[in-house]
Amino acid sequence: MTTASHRPAQASQAQEDGCQPPLPHHDGSTLYVSDACPKLGDTVRVRVRIPRSAPYTAVVLRSLADDELHLEHAKPILHTDTETWYEAPLPVHNPVTQYRFALLRDGGFDWLNALGVYDREVSDIFDFRITTFAPSPAWNREGATYQIFPDRFARSEQSSTRQAPDWAHPTAWSTKPLAYGAETGRQWYGGDLAGVEEHLEYIQNLGFTTVYLTPCFPARSVHRYDASTFDHIDPLLGGDEALRSLARACHSRGMRIMGDLTLNHTGSSHEWFQRALHHPDSEERDYYLWNQYPDDYVAWMGIKALPKLNWTSPKLINRMIRGASSSAGKWLGGDDGLDGWRIDVANQTGRWAAMDENHVVATTIRSTIDELTDGNGALIAEYMPDATRDLAGDGWQGVMNYAAFSHPLWMWVADPHSQVKRFGFDETFPRRDGIAMADTMRELLAQIPWKVAESQWNLIDSHDSARILTLTQSPQVAHAALGMMMTYPGVPMAFAGDERDATGITGEESRTPMDWDAPENAHSATIARYRELLTLRKTSSALTHGGLRWVSVQPDAVAYLREDANDRLLVVVARQGGQQVHVAREWLGNADPQLVAGQGTVAPADRGASFALADAGYGVWRLGDIEVPRW
Repeated sequence: MTTASHRPAQASQAQEDGCQPPLPHHDGSTLYVSDACPKLGDTVRVRVRIPRSAPYTAVVLRSLADDELHLEHAKPILHTDTETWYEAPLPVHNPVTQYRFALLRDGGFDWLNALGVYDREVSDIFDFRITTFAPSPAWNREGATYQIFPDRFARSEQSSTRQAPDWAHPTAWSTKPLAYGAETGRQWYGGDLAGVEEHLEYIQNLGFTTVYLTPCFPARSVHRYDASTFDHIDPLLGGDEALRSLARACHSRGMRIMGDLTLNHTGSSHEWFQRALHHPDSEERDYYLWNQYPDDYVAWMGIKALPKLNWTSPKLINRMIRGASSSAGKWLGGDDGLDGWRIDVANQTGRWAAMDENHVVATTIRSTIDELTDGNGALIAEYMPDATRDLAGDGWQGVMNYAAFSHPLWMWVADPHSQVKRFGFDETFPRRDGIAMADTMRELLAQIPWKVAESQWNLIDSHDSARILTLTQSPQVAHAALGMMMTYPGVPMAFAGDERDATGITGEESRTPMDWDAPENAHSATIARYRELLTLRKTSSALTHGGLRWVSVQPDAVAYLREDANDRLLVVVARQGGQQVHVAREWLGNADPQLVAGQGTVAPADRGASFALADAGYGVWRLGDIEVPRW
């Protein structure tokens, strides 16, 4: 990631005329690191590319070993007409090894870290990081995730025979969900897991490879984050066998399936909490946090229906997350089990006042998942705020990437007149420009290992947010956001219904039933975008393994390059029409750019080419090859 303030003067001057040449660059992708998963004590090789026009005469690798300075002189390994590549050995002395590059020039040197090039001293916080921890499995990093809210996706024939429980309000499938109030959790539409299984072909034909289900345990709400047990699947969804059957069906298609587990709290109706309340000497009493037993207990966000778990309890750890017999382990592995878990409100899990057991929880459930899936399971955490402090990669493999992707993107694409409110605020989303968006994305990406970045779920909305179409008030701008989600480093995660132009001003209203009876061509334009982009992702190694270089950042349009040794894609995204991005010839390679997704035109321009988008949206061009060193 190479665009930053305090860069050398000639780079700043080059951007003034709108045609910025490449800058010195390194990231953690396969072009630059010989082994992203080394063992402790290994030495990996790292590379940096320096434009021939830059003033640098040599490169020194600076790393930390036991938090002490270690220097290695890099050697030039490839000279081309436009750049020089340097390589240096990096000893992996600690589980997390931080490093950056000193770029030597007459009179001193500049620093290259994960945020960019600086001509001043910099904090270690933005150093590159390589770790000995395994990333999420390839099926996650190379795939695409489809989120399903089971009650609203599809009803099977069996669903009509089920009786509504006392807490539920049966609701017609065609009724728009409520946007606000307690009743949002009681509207029961009757979707079930057999209905999901009946539509797997549809999901797979879109191009998705993983099904992620929001909670399926019995509860007293349709969102089911207030579980009453973890031992069974809700009979309203078809019971235990329905989940087993769905897992078998996914696996028979080569797909994966992930569940949703709440480790921060249970429901107040949960069998553990009821025993804790009524049996003071029970071990379950220690599973929960109490201000004063039994009447005053700690609850998530003060909501008494959601008592908070006490992760200082060894017995809770054993019962809920450690090993095959635990609540988490019971549903994992095998042909009829889950391939991993998404953890609800993971940022708050194990944290309360002076208590912080978050890392213990994350590493323990990670060990259970690894054990029961032969190291091929996924663990994704929900974090609304900045997750970087918890993303070394030894626990959570990645997060639902709200802070580092969704939030800055939403502020860029939000319609100025949209009534969608930002999380936790009474105000609507502020509209920020592309420079602000890119700066936020760069800053948060620069603080995590690259293999964690490849594992994160990037999303343009979810069951907890407004729908992207409601936020943008424009199909074209929604498609621009989609293009970015599908091409930015990480795993695209779509909420069921986005491909069918679903709307909703809040997360609750966004949980709208799928409109299966819509005319065949009602959503064809958006569905075609999903299929186009997911096909490109499946066939382009640059999108799954490539690095990221920002080519142009403007208020209303951004462009970035995704590339590895075998493929180079230029992505241009615009929030309004009439945008042009000038790309220096050094970026373009040895062949004319070819449009492979989206819309746009390219024309020769002074010192390069001009890429134009007539309307809001995205365009993806395959660029010509350039000479790069291979491992």
